[in-house]
Amino acid sequence: QMLNPQPEKTFIRNKAAQVFALLFVTEYLTKWPKFFFDILSVVDLNPRGVDMYLRILMAVDAELVDRDVVHTSEASYYFALTFEARRNTLLKDTMREQCIPSLVESWYQILQNYQYNNSELTCQCLEVVGAYVSWIDLSLIANERFINMLLGHMSVEVLREEACDCLFEIVNKGMDPIDKTKLVESLCQVLQSAGLFSIDQEDDVDFLARFSKLVNGMGQALIASWTKLIKNGDMKSAQDTLQAIEAKVALMLQLLIHEDDDISSNIIGFCYDYLHILKQLSALSDQQKANVEAIMLAVMKKLTYDEEYNFENEGEDEAMFVEYRKQLKLLLDRLAQVSPELLLASVRRVFNTTLQNWQTTRFMEVEVAIRLLYMLAEALPVSHGAHFSGDVTKATALQDMMRTLVTSGVSAYQHTSVTLEFFETVVRYEKFFAVEPQHIPTVLMAFLDHRGLRHTSPKVRSRTAYLFSRFVKSLNKQMNPFIEDVLNRIQDLLELSPPENGYQALLSSDDQLFIYETAGVLIVNSEYSAERKQVLMRNLLTPLMEKFKVLLEKLMMAQDEDRQMALADCLNHAVGFASRTSKAFSNKQTVKQCGCSEVYLDCLQTFLPALSCPLQKEVLRSGVRTFLHRMIICLEEEVLPFIPSASEHMLKDCEAKDLQEFIPLINQITAKFKTQVSPFLQQMFMPLLHAIFEVLLLPAEENDQSAALEKQMLRRSYFAFLQTVTGSGMSEVIANQGNVERVLFTVIQGAVDYPDPIAQKTCFIILSKLVELWGGKDGPVGFADFVYKHIVPACFLAPLKQTFDLADAQTVLALSECAVTLKTIHLKRGPECIQYLQQEYLPSLQVAPEIIQEFCQALQQPDAKVFKNYLKVFFQRAKP
Repeated sequence: QMLNPQPEKTFIRNKAAQVFALLFVTEYLTKWPKFFFDILSVVDLNPRGVDMYLRILMAVDAELVDRDVVHTSEASYYFALTFEARRNTLLKDTMREQCIPSLVESWYQILQNYQYNNSELTCQCLEVVGAYVSWIDLSLIANERFINMLLGHMSVEVLREEACDCLFEIVNKGMDPIDKTKLVESLCQVLQSAGLFSIDQEDDVDFLARFSKLVNGMGQALIASWTKLIKNGDMKSAQDTLQAIEAKVALMLQLLIHEDDDISSNIIGFCYDYLHILKQLSALSDQQKANVEAIMLAVMKKLTYDEEYNFENEGEDEAMFVEYRKQLKLLLDRLAQVSPELLLASVRRVFNTTLQNWQTTRFMEVEVAIRLLYMLAEALPVSHGAHFSGDVTKATALQDMMRTLVTSGVSAYQHTSVTLEFFETVVRYEKFFAVEPQHIPTVLMAFLDHRGLRHTSPKVRSRTAYLFSRFVKSLNKQMNPFIEDVLNRIQDLLELSPPENGYQALLSSDDQLFIYETAGVLIVNSEYSAERKQVLMRNLLTPLMEKFKVLLEKLMMAQDEDRQMALADCLNHAVGFASRTSKAFSNKQTVKQCGCSEVYLDCLQTFLPALSCPLQKEVLRSGVRTFLHRMIICLEEEVLPFIPSASEHMLKDCEAKDLQEFIPLINQITAKFKTQVSPFLQQMFMPLLHAIFEVLLLPAEENDQSAALEKQMLRRSYFAFLQTVTGSGMSEVIANQGNVERVLFTVIQGAVDYPDPIAQKTCFIILSKLVELWGGKDGPVGFADFVYKHIVPACFLAPLKQTFDLADAQTVLALSECAVTLKTIHLKRGPECIQYLQQEYLPSLQVAPEIIQEFCQALQQPDAKVFKNYLKVFFQRAKP
């Protein structure tokens, strides 16, 4: 290959390098200890050979380092000593002993030979050095001849980016704090004398991005050294290191304020850690205070949007700026920890100056001024948003800024970013309106007119709908004087838009949900009489019911599938809106007090006929089901007469997803009403089970993962239903069925046969509950036999399966419930259970007599925790 006049294509060379790396991993320790020396002898440091050699080195590093697996879970002890991790450690140790010095020498030769005539190979070699420096002896690289060469590369345009990265890796390497400080300081001196600290004279942003990363690495390395020295009590060296850190702050600030956000972003780590140091100091020097102020001004400036930011169609650049803003927010929070007074004063100054002249100020400056006020809420934390009490200075400053915000007229600024920031901020500081309620009408009008819910931008309208809901909820009683006016003004926004009316509604149906919820909250929290509340709620819901009846008739007659779908969606929205108004109530008592029970019962009678509609069943059922969930909370037993008929319709022609969503409704009814619904449960128990089994037994294509997942979720829902029934004290519902045995076998099957730890856990909960209820001497005939023939074996067969992964947290929870089941059997059956395990069952599993003895002793321990812990150990030892 070296002699071939035509070099191979890059991807072939990369594949060859990977093959060599895999060969190295398998053969180096045993059959090919001279691997690198043989490679070097063949490639002979000619350009083609050097290229191949360097690619092999990078591939080897990828195998040894990038594949190192770091485990942070509870089971990390078991994983840390995996074959691969141990093998890689051994390979690296052997390389360090046998060949690393020779490899380093070869890198030096390559860098020296090719630095002026082959920049590509030089950059490749610098990349190799950067990769290996993390796990080889640093003194082989961090010495005068190597560092001088790297620093020389920093002034060569085609090499300096890779040289920067290489120096970053050297600086990043863990070492003694005093040595690290000396290394960083010597690097800085040379870089500074080479003119690299003159940021304003450098126009290559790609290089500056790498350089800012290097400066960040040097700054963080010095801070790590300072932290270690303080911990070690070496105050003299710590003070020297602190001076070295302070000397880099001017450079850090230059990079932080740079107009390119990538360059600025790379230095934020150093900035953040520097502020952390200042936070720990007992007092700040004048220079340190000036540094804090400079960082603060830089953050405020960099938070500002660019002219090019596309608010209507946010793409990748915009997403990156949003992420960058989050980093700046963390800096602002850290600044608040160092000097809250200084931050508050700075924000106040910027805010007041900007809002005095908002009409003539660019949108991005107005937006950032309001944004800073918004960010103070988290930067200066308080409990329960009480920013306007306690610390008088802070409360006065925030109150003053909020007053300016709502009275300045800035809400009328013609830019979406400013409008949204205004609404976000008034909602965040809603406690201000409890202190100065006279400003509520001004803000309400902004929400309700062209600035908010009727803005030209759909994005603003959508966000405002949500924020308006939050604003009204938070002010509660203070809204009382404005309720009827607000309800009148939002009337047109509550209209259900049928598919045929042809005009584009101001709000989407999702946004309308918030408006309906807001209307409900206004009515319920008002000081009106119950009669008045009932009238207002009926006025709100009657149009929905009337439209629903008309649309349902139209759907029944619709032929075209698209039209059917549009009508069904509209019907679903109507049910959803009614459902959302009920969020204002917490329970039946509050519904009764407001006199609204009748209105919701009327809604139920209006919506339930949709369940018998043969078209668009899935959509209609979904909406009505959600409404029933809410009514169980709001109407309690008044909803019960509607449940049998609704259930019957929902069980007709249903699929896995329908059943999966129907079961939580039955669970809610069962858990809430318990014995009250026993006759209903008895009646629908077997129809429900038949529907479930029918769907589960349907054959599915082997590779249809979504069908398999749907079945798994349905199985879980089925077991959750049985758990609710047994846990609600209604085990007789199962006992009274003709084929109780079939039901019990499905639970045994769920515990043993399906590799789904969530379902297995539920099955063991059901089994232990049934044993607790029926496992005594007076239990149902034949149940004791069932316990020994099926439940006891299930407790062993499930954990012994290969699919039962004891390193998985969910599986451990399933095993814990398995332990509870065994403990319950022992509690109910006493010595008979121990005798059965000792003499019959455990010997049949070929368990050694001493382990059987150990197991039975653990089972008889009064502390259940002891047995749970033992059971895990037992199965770890017993697994094949």
